[in-house]
Amino acid sequence: MMKQWQVAKRILPLLAVFSLLLSACGREDLSVMKPQGPVAQGQYDLMKLSIAIMIVVLIIVFAIAAYVLIRFRRRAGQNEVPEQVEGNFKLEVIWTAIPLLLVIVLAVPTVQTIFAQGEDLSKDKNAIQVKVTSHQYWWEFTYPQYDVTTSQDLIIPTGKKIAFELKTADVLHSFWVPSLAGKMDTNPDGTVNRFSFSAPNEGVYRGKCAELCGRSHAFMEFKVKAVSQESFDRWVNEMKAPAVLPEDTQLAEKFKTNCLSCHAVGDQGGPVAPNLTGIGGKEAVAGILLNQREGQEEGNPVLDNMKQWLHDPQSVKPGNTMPNPKDLGLTDEEIDGIAEYLANYKLDYE
Repeated sequence: MMKQWQVAKRILPLLAVFSLLLSACGREDLSVMKPQGPVAQGQYDLMKLSIAIMIVVLIIVFAIAAYVLIRFRRRAGQNEVPEQVEGNFKLEVIWTAIPLLLVIVLAVPTVQTIFAQGEDLSKDKNAIQVKVTSHQYWWEFTYPQYDVTTSQDLIIPTGKKIAFELKTADVLHSFWVPSLAGKMDTNPDGTVNRFSFSAPNEGVYRGKCAELCGRSHAFMEFKVKAVSQESFDRWVNEMKAPAVLPEDTQLAEKFKTNCLSCHAVGDQGGPVAPNLTGIGGKEAVAGILLNQREGQEEGNPVLDNMKQWLHDPQSVKPGNTMPNPKDLGLTDEEIDGIAEYLANYKLDYE
C-alpha cells in the first residue's frame, strides 16, 4: 500500500502538469464552444443540456454511494453478515423510470434540432446554393445561381441561408466550420449530402477537413467569409469579370501555357485546379499560409507565401497533386514573377 502511494505521489503532479499544458492546445477560432450562427448555437445548446443531465446524474449517484458507504459501513466488532435486501419493487421502478425520463428529456430537443437543421433547402429560391467539392487537399465552391466557381475562401452574405450540396473528387473528406455548424462528410461512393447554415455577423470563420484523408489532412483548411449583401454582389460581379493577366507579355504567355491549363482566372483557364481569381486578397495561400500575420509591420506576407508555395508546393502540403513549376521548365525568375502577379491580383468588393 505504501509503495502504491509513493507511485501515486509521483504520477499525480505529472498528470496535473500535462493537463495544464494540454488545456492550451487547439485553436480558439476552431472551437465549437463559441457558436457564431443559429445552427452552431442549436448544437451548442444540446451539448449544454446533455452535460447538465450527466452532471445531475453524477451528483445523485455519488451522493447515494457516499450515503451507503457511511450509513452501512462495517462497525467495530461487527462480524455477522448484514441483512440482505432484494426485490424492492419501488426502488426498481424508480431507477428504471428516472433514466427513461432523462433519455426522453434529451431525445425530444435532439430530434427536433436534427430535423430542423437537416431540412433540404436545395429547392429554396431564397437560399444561396453552393456545391462543395473536396479534393486532396483543397476545397472547391461553385455557386450555380451565379455561375461562379472559387476555392478555399467561401464568400457568403450575412443573414442568408446557405444550402450546401457536398461531394468529393477523390477520397472521403468531411466539411466542418466549428463556429457555424457541425460536420458533414463528402462520400466517395457518389452520395451527395446536403445541409445548410447561415452567418448572422460579418467575419471570417475557419473551416477544416474533419476526416483523415491523406498526408496533408491537417493542412486542408478553408475560410468562410461572411460579408454584406452589397459586398457579396460586388464579389460575384468581379469574379465574372474578364481575366487580368500579367502585363509582361512573355510572362503572360508562360502563365497561360503552364498554369491556365489547370487553373482559371476570370473567364480564362481550366476547371481542374483551384480558381486563382483574386487570390492575392484571400485569407491564405494554399489554405494554411495566412496572409494576415499578427504583428506584421514590414514586408509582403502575401508575396512571401506565394513564393514559398510556388517554389516548393510539396514542402507546404506533402502529397498534393500540384506539379512543381520548376518541373514545367519555369525559371526561378519566372516563378517569382508569377508569384508577384498573383499576390497583387486582388478583388475590391468590401
